[in-house]
Amino acid sequence: MNLYCHLPFGKLHRGNPDVIRLAGAIGRTASSVAMKLCNLASLDPRLQQRGVKGLSGASEADREIWNEFHGDWERLAIQSEELREQYGLPDDSATADEVVPEIRRFVGATEGSRVTKVRLAQRFFRSSVLASYASRCCITDINQPAFLIASHILPWSQYPQHRTDPRNGICLSSLHDRAFDRGLITFDENLRMVISAKLRSGLLNHVLNESFSRFEGKELRLPDKFCPEQSFLAVHRDQIFVQ
Repeated sequence: MNLYCHLPFGKLHRGNPDVIRLAGAIGRTASSVAMKLCNLASLDPRLQQRGVKGLSGASEADREIWNEFHGDWERLAIQSEELREQYGLPDDSATADEVVPEIRRFVGATEGSRVTKVRLAQRFFRSSVLASYASRCCITDINQPAFLIASHILPWSQYPQHRTDPRNGICLSSLHDRAFDRGLITFDENLRMVISAKLRSGLLNHVLNESFSRFEGKELRLPDKFCPEQSFLAVHRDQIFVQ
């Protein structure tokens, strides 16, 4: 399940080096791991919504694993990342081990064990969100990982049960992440970008105008997996967005 979250949908095949490495670590064939990944994919509502064909065969155990993760994302995200390290499985996602400054300030720089768990949770979340969006900003289509942020819809500090849930994430450029975090932009019920009056007052600046005005009213690019949860976006509009 960890690897399913880490991989873009088009890479769930036996030739993928990540699939081969996991297969070797757990004593299975790459084909069996790829089949299990496809079984999990068949349970993903986003792929069902997209009408992806040829996905079937999920067992009751697959459903139990899927539901267990969705019921306790943070605990299982951390446990699965610990297993990844135990088996020596690399994570190639850019800045995967980074604990973002806002989270580090909340946790406390001296709380080593807690920072480690936060690092693992953040690594899982970032990898999962970027994989879902094929490492592209959902507004601008920027595809340089160094400029991309796995943005939390519900604030990290206030909603611990959703900290690592990929449905609580959207992939944004660092500029648009800051605007989203500060409530200067949001997304409506149809996933179209909305600009706050506070930001609009600064759009006479050419760079800001180019970065925001031309995207206003446009629907965000939907991910391949783990669509943003509409109820989370509703909270963002009601409690974080600056009218």
